Amino acid sequence: MADHVRKELAPSGVLRAGINLGNPVIAQAGADQGELRGVGPALARGLAARLGVPVAFTTYDTAGKLADAVTQGAWDVAFLAIDPERAKEIAFTGAYVHIEGTYLVRADSPLRRVEEVDREGVRVAVGLKTAYDLFLTRSLKHAQLVRSPNSKTAIAQFLAEGLDAAAGVRQPLVSFAAATPGLRVMDGGFMVIRQAAAVPRGRGLALAYLDRYIEDAKASGFVARALEESGVEAEVAPPRIPSPRPSP
Repeated sequence: MADHVRKELAPSGVLRAGINLGNPVIAQAGADQGELRGVGPALARGLAARLGVPVAFTTYDTAGKLADAVTQGAWDVAFLAIDPERAKEIAFTGAYVHIEGTYLVRADSPLRRVEEVDREGVRVAVGLKTAYDLFLTRSLKHAQLVRSPNSKTAIAQFLAEGLDAAAGVRQPLVSFAAATPGLRVMDGGFMVIRQAAAVPRGRGLALAYLDRYIEDAKASGFVARALEESGVEAEVAPPRIPSPRPSP
């Protein structure tokens, strides 16, 4: 690998990886604050090994905080969902995992399909600046979003304030509903959340290398194995259609 590519990806000599612990599909804190688990941390470690540099993790409890930290130069590579609002400051690879965004409702709720949620008078709890908050802000025309600091507090607010639904990632919503009588998760989803790797904008060589790395990780089965090892069921994203990239 050319030195100038390594310098763009890890300019300090350490790959600083930003990880969102608010999405348990992608990352999980180890027992007793031990080693991070999940596909995101595994990809970061694999990338650091390829670069021949150590990796240092910075964790965030929400994707919004992770995305906002790019303006402080807090990380060199991050793992979070693709979104056009974030893309103003962040450059994304192709997706490596697809996750479904859907709704949690009470078992006796008259809302049966995701399309029925966008009605006047319907209030939806959502974690601030999550991928689904950003998406629903653009797409909902009638329902009201009630924002909470993070996804967990959004569910608590949904229950405490008698809101009509809570938006979130399917897997943790299903787990919560299974452990909490009187709740259900809707069939189908309102969006596909495309989880990707990312670098700060302006690092074109880094992005090109990172994009190839992510495609290799999908094709080799690395992403699927990392998901399985962390006990997560999620869809590995299909191969990205190649596009012209600058040579390193």
